[in-house]
Amino acid sequence: MQIRPSAERGHANHGWLDSRHSFSFASYHDPQHMGFGRLRVINQDQVLPSKGFGTHPHRDMEILSYVISGALEHRDTLGTGGVIRRGEIQLMSAGSGISHSEFNHSATEPVEFLQIWLLPTTRGGEPSYQQQDLGLQPGLRLMVSPDGRLDSLRIGSDVEVWRALLSEGEQSQLPMRRGRAWVQVIAGPLKVNGQVLQSGDGLALDDIYALDLHALATAEALIFDLE
Repeated sequence: MQIRPSAERGHANHGWLDSRHSFSFASYHDPQHMGFGRLRVINQDQVLPSKGFGTHPHRDMEILSYVISGALEHRDTLGTGGVIRRGEIQLMSAGSGISHSEFNHSATEPVEFLQIWLLPTTRGGEPSYQQQDLGLQPGLRLMVSPDGRLDSLRIGSDVEVWRALLSEGEQSQLPMRRGRAWVQVIAGPLKVNGQVLQSGDGLALDDIYALDLHALATAEALIFDLE
């Protein structure tokens, strides 16, 4: 196991955007943190009211947005988009190429979200956009998977992404199918396989086929089952 402490993440403050980078991104470069398996980017972004990212292109990347608080507005060159709020996710498959914009939908409240990039299994292909309301029911919830099982969004990458919402004292076990896992804690403390993680911490695990989760307080985390 290797912890990626929250305080050691890369940091960029552009005034309208305050961003923490778990892996190398834009002007932040750390050769020890270039990604983990197919997981290439986890940015925790805070965007001021009515501000956001102007239209810009992507290709050959699976991009997942998970809202922590506030409301995030998406528009793309497919003519699709919408507003995602707490409890909702969006998945954009860039494929052969797509341009999009992301803005804080509110004129008064900030938005905070995780921007996640995953390498696709194959390059090219038709770009697409999906959005889903997961709700805020406690427990484990499969958000994305290659086969769309358990009513998850279908992703073009060999990865499953789970959300854990656990009450204080709650314990749960989650099988890992691919032998590698990354845990990104949104709210903690959360004990994972005996290791205590705080809010913003990441944990990389290799040769692992089950996660034991124990919430030491009300906890929230995203769990990546990766090859």
